Amino acid sequence: MPAPRKAAAVAAVGLTPLALTALAAAPASAHGSMGDPVSRVSQCFAEGPENPRSAACKAAVAAGGTQALYDWNGVRIGDVGGRHQEVIPDGELCSAGNDAFKGLDLARADWPATSVSSGSYTFKYRVTAQHKGTFKVYLTKEGYDPAQPLTWDDLDLSSPVATATDPVASNGFYTFSGTLPERSGKHLLYAVWQRSDSPEAFYSCSDVSFGGDSATGGSNSGSTSSDDAAAAPAPSASAPTDEQIEDGNALSTVEHHGHGDDDPETTTDPTTATGADEDQDEAETAETAEAASDTGSGSGTANDARPAGAAENLAETGGDSMTPYVAVGGAAVLALGSSILFASTRRRAAAAGRHGR
Repeated sequence: MPAPRKAAAVAAVGLTPLALTALAAAPASAHGSMGDPVSRVSQCFAEGPENPRSAACKAAVAAGGTQALYDWNGVRIGDVGGRHQEVIPDGELCSAGNDAFKGLDLARADWPATSVSSGSYTFKYRVTAQHKGTFKVYLTKEGYDPAQPLTWDDLDLSSPVATATDPVASNGFYTFSGTLPERSGKHLLYAVWQRSDSPEAFYSCSDVSFGGDSATGGSNSGSTSSDDAAAAPAPSASAPTDEQIEDGNALSTVEHHGHGDDDPETTTDPTTATGADEDQDEAETAETAEAASDTGSGSGTANDARPAGAAENLAETGGDSMTPYVAVGGAAVLALGSSILFASTRRRAAAAGRHGR
């Protein structure tokens, strides 16, 4: 094959993986937290990250800051692949071992709790990005002490109270049924959402009260600090409203478009980027895609997103939701150009052959 024809063929074949890669980068991600019974992080977000009402949520903010509450749907591990007990240490179940959410691990008896009773229960998991996977919800054993750090042994892991695979989302919730056994007093429900198309999993802790008032006050915590003593009784547990979630999106650093595949390096970890930084990143991503369509280089700059408290960069595969489509368009343009070049080269070669004869 003449060199020009060979080069054109190689270019056309080489562009196919580029187009497929761009398609694979299309946004598909999963985020969420238990909405009913409401999780600790959702409860504190609903109270208001800057000025929570309950003593427990005030303590959580004091321990971990407000960003964890704005990132209420990002308590997760990207590459756990079902190894929950192996990866998450005792005492850090509610934060999933993430220091950014350490305030959720505080051992207190005054976390606002949802009033429940034994028998059938309809769970509602608030989801901000859907994906396939399995939910398992575990209840603490008899004798659980909320004033002690939560351990894996505190949970009845052999008998989850609810299991659901690929439930259908409706109105922002995955809804599935379970059965609560006989219990009394304060307990905790631990939910694990393990994705089936990725090693990523999400976690949440929901405080519940069997046969008691859902509004528990700071006097139950045993704390003698002046702040707790002066705090008003904790409100009944309540999930954030759609309006609260929408208003908080601007301050959330949870990355929604950078994963959705089988790559454990992709992530939804909270980042430290500001709104201005995100706008700049999106502009740079668009410029990179445009440059790729003009030059065919396919090169780009690496993201510098970091989770709160982390030292190493995180791999991300997206940015603005339009980025994949820009990339696909660029790849199509390059493929079309290569096809034209290939056809033109063939015509020249054919003409040269006729003149040679």
